[in-house]
Amino acid sequence: MANALHSEKSPYLLQHAENPVAWLPWGEAAFARARAEEKPIFLSIGYSTCHWCHVMAHESFEHEAVAAILNEHFVAIKVDREERPDVDKVYMAYVQALTGHGGWPLSAWLTPELKPFFGGTYFPPEDRHGRAGFPAILRAIAGGWKSERDTLVAESERVLGTLRDSQAAQGPADGPLAVAGGEAFEQCFQYYYEAFDGANGGFGGAPKFPRAANLNFLFRVAAIQGVASEMGAQAVRLATSTLRAMARGGIHDHVGGGYHRYAVDETWFVPHFEKMLYDQAQIAINCLEAKQATGDERFAWMARDIFDYVWAELTSPQGGFFTAEDADSAVGGSGTSVPPVSESGDGRDARVAGEPAHAEGAFYVWSAADLRAVLGEDAGLIAAHFGVLDTGNVTGPLDPHGEFRGKNILVQRRALVETAKLFSLEPDAANERIGAALATLKEARAGRPRPLLDDKIVTANNGLMISALAKAAQVLGGENAERERFLRAAERAAAFVERELYDAARGVLFRCWRDGRGVHEGFAEDYAYFIQGLLDLYEGSFALRWLIWAESLQEKMDELFWDETRGGYFNSAAGDASIVLRLKEDYDGAEPAPSSVAAMNVLRLATLLPDQDAAGAPHRQTYRGRGVRCIEAFRAQWSRTPQGMPQMVCALELALEAPRHVVLVGDPEAGDFRALAAGLHEQLGPRRTLLAVTNDTDRRWWAERAPWMTDMVAIGGRATAYVCAEFACQAPVTEPEDLRRLLR
Repeated sequence: MANALHSEKSPYLLQHAENPVAWLPWGEAAFARARAEEKPIFLSIGYSTCHWCHVMAHESFEHEAVAAILNEHFVAIKVDREERPDVDKVYMAYVQALTGHGGWPLSAWLTPELKPFFGGTYFPPEDRHGRAGFPAILRAIAGGWKSERDTLVAESERVLGTLRDSQAAQGPADGPLAVAGGEAFEQCFQYYYEAFDGANGGFGGAPKFPRAANLNFLFRVAAIQGVASEMGAQAVRLATSTLRAMARGGIHDHVGGGYHRYAVDETWFVPHFEKMLYDQAQIAINCLEAKQATGDERFAWMARDIFDYVWAELTSPQGGFFTAEDADSAVGGSGTSVPPVSESGDGRDARVAGEPAHAEGAFYVWSAADLRAVLGEDAGLIAAHFGVLDTGNVTGPLDPHGEFRGKNILVQRRALVETAKLFSLEPDAANERIGAALATLKEARAGRPRPLLDDKIVTANNGLMISALAKAAQVLGGENAERERFLRAAERAAAFVERELYDAARGVLFRCWRDGRGVHEGFAEDYAYFIQGLLDLYEGSFALRWLIWAESLQEKMDELFWDETRGGYFNSAAGDASIVLRLKEDYDGAEPAPSSVAAMNVLRLATLLPDQDAAGAPHRQTYRGRGVRCIEAFRAQWSRTPQGMPQMVCALELALEAPRHVVLVGDPEAGDFRALAAGLHEQLGPRRTLLAVTNDTDRRWWAERAPWMTDMVAIGGRATAYVCAEFACQAPVTEPEDLRRLLR
């Protein structure tokens, strides 16, 4: 019998709509029931493509006996973390403080006033290895609520007090920002240098996450120091070695493109197979900066591999980008490599009684027999190149439940030249045959049941992908038609958000769309990531509308999320009584903290826009002051452990050194204009502010906002570049080589 989730739009909540648990969505109806019945709340937070969320659902939430305990003693609430990141971050902060770690599914027990008093992540269905199972935990908490309620309530107050104190500890420290920033920059680089895994790429041991902010920082080191300097060269080595290791590993989908969420081992071999849009966007930018730093076309190929995957599988007909693909899928179907049913007895082999068995990675793994059946004589070539064994290549502790017995995860075990030599081929010929074989495998794999698609469109994630596409237009497009493909995709996504997720009358963004706009207004990350995307799109297309909209959204973000007392941006707006603690994210994890991105955004706006607008408002000073204050608000964090906020450390570049302005004048569709623009993006360098006067409308707008640009014209009817520092400009140039010389 369906519970109250059946009318929700979230794919994650709908996955639980047929559970025997009497789930309620987050909201006043659930809170009122808890107060009226004087019951604690069991809060379960996850997302639709989370493997361990599925496991706990199969093991516990689909079972009548477990549901009976929950329904009798608790008010059970389900939250999709991608719909309500504000709720997730509050209770994740609690669980991390309580247990020292976090993750999903997130399980928390709250008072009817929403204050947490116990929590964790995944709980097994029975007692295991000295750890209490989920039913035992439920019974113990239910008993404690009856006999020791005051103690539990007091614990919730204590923990919330601790979290409030930690927020209050944020703020500026003594000493000049330039000194603290320089020390943090060096300390952060030293951390990555020492933590680098020289054998496998990445930082530290298992599990290995593609944390893009790490590589963003390293490429900024190279840009500022120079790629030829000792420090810059080392930064490039650490970043590019990591990207190459990821591209070779099982975390990379060699058949269909794109990257899985993370690898459980230190070699990037065995992934958790979900694919997230935010990972694709950020890794693509890492690859594009690697191409700029090295000139190596392999990194361009890596970026295109990601974009091709996103266009094929995560792009909506309306132009927005979907959120993710699941790790699990049904076994069976044409060309399917069918993992055995788990022997662990944990129920993870099927989602609901009567449905086909599901397994993690079923869509992606291959037996040697699969390859022979699909590829014929090329099966040996692929097996040698990608480490395929008749017995399967995932063994021992990497396959604790026997799910991959006899199966193979494709991972590049040989360099192309080595594989070519093994088969007496020239490298180009071997590469062509491998590419053709992978295309054949992709066609065969299309006959398997696909993983579930989370087809909601999230504003924040779309902002990240717009940034990646705009960067690709700059780095890969050059003067070619490929530039148009990247720009059109970015512009379609921005137009989708404007049409479907933006209330122009109020100037507010909404969080997500699925068969219509969701009810939740945007959070700080939606504004920060999307504003960043618009700024990047302006610098990629020079269409003034995107800059104007970015400025408007920044003003709204400041109104909704800025902490006037201590600086920085809260995750959520004021006024929501269900948020027991307004937090400011202070960690650049799988996604960067909103304040880290916003600090860079406002500093960029300070350089893009003039000192004041037509009404005399001091925009530049306001934006710059706000950017510096945002950085200062987190100084206690980034000065102590800068590796925790590498994206914020990147923002210091603009806070401490004013960038040069490059103004292009001419027709952006003309070849001479594109040649000048392409020259700006051939190599990494310190940040430059890019502006353009492309038509009379632009000229009138800039004349009111930036009088110093008034006299900039196209010389001799040719596209012309002006390079300026602190509004003092060098002689204009019309040749790409002359522009390169000015920028050296």
